[in-house]
Parts: sequence; structure tokens; C-alpha cells
Amino acid sequence: MALPSHALRLDAGASVFNPCGNLSDELRNHPLTTAAFEGLNPSDVWDCHAHLLGLGESGGGAWVTPKMQSLLRLRLYAQYRFYLNASCVNPANKIVDRDFLARLMTLMADFPQGYRAMVMAFDRTHDANGKPDLEKSAFYLPDKYAADVAAQNQARLLWTASIHPYRSDAVSALDEAVRNGAVAVKWLPPAMGIDPASPRCDAFYEAMARHRLPLITHGGEEKAVEGAHQPAFGNVLKLRRPLEHGVLVVVAHCASLGWDVDLDKGPKGPKVSCFELFERLMATSQFEGRLFGDISALPQTNRMAYLERILKHRDWQGRLLNGSDYPLPGVLPLFSVDAFVERNWLSSEVGEHLKQIRGGNPLLFDFLLKRHLEIDGQKFGRDVFETARIFRRTT
Repeated sequence: MALPSHALRLDAGASVFNPCGNLSDELRNHPLTTAAFEGLNPSDVWDCHAHLLGLGESGGGAWVTPKMQSLLRLRLYAQYRFYLNASCVNPANKIVDRDFLARLMTLMADFPQGYRAMVMAFDRTHDANGKPDLEKSAFYLPDKYAADVAAQNQARLLWTASIHPYRSDAVSALDEAVRNGAVAVKWLPPAMGIDPASPRCDAFYEAMARHRLPLITHGGEEKAVEGAHQPAFGNVLKLRRPLEHGVLVVVAHCASLGWDVDLDKGPKGPKVSCFELFERLMATSQFEGRLFGDISALPQTNRMAYLERILKHRDWQGRLLNGSDYPLPGVLPLFSVDAFVERNWLSSEVGEHLKQIRGGNPLLFDFLLKRHLEIDGQKFGRDVFETARIFRRTT
């Protein structure tokens, strides 16, 4: 998280840091809380974009680049500490893996039974020869670690694999992930060094289509993770290749930040907003039923303007999916309840309730905000939150 100043706004009286409190019974059972779950089948409500974090103390192989843990890299260090605070982890305890998971499970307990989160593995950056490049890797969450965490918490968690397609064992790793219950694959191309339009990905795409396993991939400008420094790989027009191979693609954050080259006008075409390129893909009739956008991170101050544009796309009904991007809802300066109230997108009553919820459960805060949000009479419908229809394995 680069935490640029234009992305930050602290509500009056709010703490800069997550207080890591617990939700009271009064707030958990408040009508404004319970109303958000009315009309939903909790067993179909899956948070499709949730992260794990660890340093490997559990033996599961989780890893974070030393660059983020060094005061010599002050910006990266501050970013890392915000992530830890957002997930209520104290690295001095040297049990980051355990504490991160324990806090997540505590937050999940405030949701109705049946509600689950899809926690994501995260592969290392690989070079053009398919070899791991730790120097350009931001962090690493092995598939096995994510699979084991989900298996140990089946009532609340599912898992998303992450496999770099340049690996020589990419297809066999995908086969194994499916056998172990993965419900999707996660990529962050600019950080992981993946060109989604490269023919090197074709065998992997064919395997994904065969398994009917969705690809959740970042689109647009990347601010949360450094790595391979390949911003051009986030261009959503590059996602035509997996779509044309029959892969179901979910574009994280609806490509709601930045500018990219309009590749339809050549490699040196003009730059247009990433979101406009996403709109172009969504308007392509052959991709209906295969192309989706997730709304994770959209309530952040630097992205919230796109909520209005997205809700006006009534033609996108059934193609938007909810994710939290946890632990980012716990980075309090990224979200301004007051900004929503000022725009009349939330009532002042709901806004005050959300501020109280946030101190005890940022994950629930993110969910309630999206459920109560209303712009010019438009709200996110039931199908945005009942995402299991896209990811549930039937074979």
C-alpha cells in the first residue's frame, strides 16, 4: 500500500490506527447490522478477495521480503506496519502466521453461519525462464499453506491458488490445487511478472478452462504491492487472451485506478483510463458469462468515485462480485464514512453505526457499507454478494 496522500482521509475523531477491538453484542445484533443480511442466503455469500499474511513461523512457508521489514526502506516499512496493524498482528510476538489467522477467524465469527471467505495464496515473481526471483517478489503464500488453513477452518474459509504460468510445473500444480479444493486462481501480474497476453500462458489457460476454475486477476494501476515493476502487465486488454481460451476471468477492483495504453490502437496507442478499458471488455458480447469484476477496495477514498459509474451500469447485473480485500479495511485512513454521508450515499444514522462497527470489526464494516450504500436509488443487489454461484466446485 503506497498510501498516497490523496487516498487518505481520516474521519473526525477517528484513530489513525486500527484499535483492534471486539464487536459488542449490541452492535452485532443492531437492526442496521442484521438488516444487511436480510434476503441473503449466508451459505452462498463468499468473500471472493481476502488475503493471508505470514512470516513462516508456523512452518508453512509464508514469507515477506526483508525490504518491507527494514527501516532503511521507510515507505515499504510503513506500508508493512499498516498491514500488520490492520490485521491486529504484533511482529514482536514472532507468531504472525497464527495471530493473523486468529484475528481473521474472530472477525468471521460476527457473520452469520455459512458465510465464508476465499483466502488467497500468492506465488513468487518468476523470470522469463520460469525461475523464482525473490529479489523481485513482495511476499509469498504457498498454495499448500492456504489449502491447509482452509482445511482447518472449513466452516469459514475456502482457498484460492496462485500459480505463476511461466513455471515448468504450472499445469501439474494447477491439477494438484484442484484436487486440494482450490476454488479459483489469483494473479497480480504487475508484481508477479506475468504478461497475461503472452502465448507462454496458453497451456495454463487451457488447463484452467478444462477445470472450469476462475482467474481472479488485478487490472489497472497497482498500489498495494511492489514486485516485478511491470505496470503494463495490468492492462485489462491483455485479458482477452484467457477469455478467448474460455477462462472465466474476474478483474479485481474493476480496474478502477490509473491509465493504460489503448492496445487496440497499437502498442504506442494513446493512454486512456483503465476503467474505460474494462468497460470496453465488459461491453464485448462474446465475454458475457465469462468476464466479471470484483468490487473489493472500491469504497476506499481513492476509488470511491467509481462506485457511481459502476452502479449506473445496470447491464452489469450478475457480473459484479463482492470481496473485502482484507486486511485493507483495517487501514482506517483509506476509508472515509463522512465522505459517503456528504454525498448522500449513506444516511447519517448508518454512517454513525458504521463508525462504531469499524473499531470492532473492519471486515464487517466493509460488508455493511456496501450493503447500505445507495446512489441515486441504485444499490448493489443480492447477486453481488452471493458469489458462490461463480466459485462453487461441482465436480
